[in-house]
Amino acid sequence: MLTELRQKSQITIPKEIVTKLGLAEGDKLNIMEKDGAIYIMPVTVYPKKYLDDLKDEINDVKEKLKSGEQPVFDNLDALFDKLEE
Repeated sequence: MLTELRQKSQITIPKEIVTKLGLAEGDKLNIMEKDGAIYIMPVTVYPKKYLDDLKDEINDVKEKLKSGEQPVFDNLDALFDKLEE
């Protein structure tokens, strides 16, 4: 699809692409150049607090695994059996 570079280096992403990728106004896009080509990729940006909380939760689970406090299951059936107890 052909598009045109406009004032202030703006371009319009064709509607077909916007629809296909489920993009909406305000979505973040990462733009990079590599070997003379321009790549535009949608990205999700998470607030730092969310990432910090997730990191803390992962570290807590790692500690519980080390101490044996967190059970480990070999398969889903074993997990569901435990949940049914």
